Amino acid sequence: MSAIHITVLGSGTSAGVPTIGCSCAVCHSRDPRDNRLRPSILVRYDERAVLIDTTPDFREQALRARIERIDAILYTHSHADHILGLDDVRPFNYRQRAAIPIYGMTETLDAIQRVFRYAFDEGPKDSAVPRLALNPLDGAAFNLFGVEFTPIRLIHGTSAVMGFRFGNAAYLTDHSEIPDESMAKLQGLDVLFLDALRHRPHPTHSTVEKSIATVRELKPRRAYFTHICHDLPHQETEASLPKGVYLAYDGLELDVEPIG
Repeated sequence: MSAIHITVLGSGTSAGVPTIGCSCAVCHSRDPRDNRLRPSILVRYDERAVLIDTTPDFREQALRARIERIDAILYTHSHADHILGLDDVRPFNYRQRAAIPIYGMTETLDAIQRVFRYAFDEGPKDSAVPRLALNPLDGAAFNLFGVEFTPIRLIHGTSAVMGFRFGNAAYLTDHSEIPDESMAKLQGLDVLFLDALRHRPHPTHSTVEKSIATVRELKPRRAYFTHICHDLPHQETEASLPKGVYLAYDGLELDVEPIG
């Protein structure tokens, strides 16, 4: 198997950066790494492409990353900044002439069916709709095109959400806590993505300091912080991070060697 290639499509928080109406230095920064679309990654291997979350910015992200196919979509949870770009998968349906399988917790898929009811209602349609095949996840690992994906249970405020481990990489966004049983599934990583919204505490997200502590416990070879708000200027913040810890940014690309 070839290396797993990860593209960061978006590294920002739910409002994105620049934030509408904001006059702060980060929102007016000329550093392109301070421009952050909503959080998502694309995982490519063996000519397959697996998308994690369809943000409201998905069309822009797909054009910028020159995405030509989507073989599956994994959902972390059903908040607006993670699902609202789903309608923009229609061109992939046209090109691939097939439904796209989507995976998530039952409550996540139920919410997607409510929000995008027109895509799932039976009967004639007045216009084209996304063609999707629902696959509920119960926490067990599953195989996608030769790579095992393991759901990682996370706590997002008062809600349970999912991260995913695939090979020697893991993507954990939107979490305030990582349960002990999930930490046990995150050993021996090459690459770890973690939520790190800002320095100040937040009821539903991790902070920079808290995520640094997680890195020190798990000891991945490389760690990247994502779901970043406009409190964190890229250059200044990254310079303050420990060795091997970085801020993710839109357009970041990296390879992870497969297991075995």
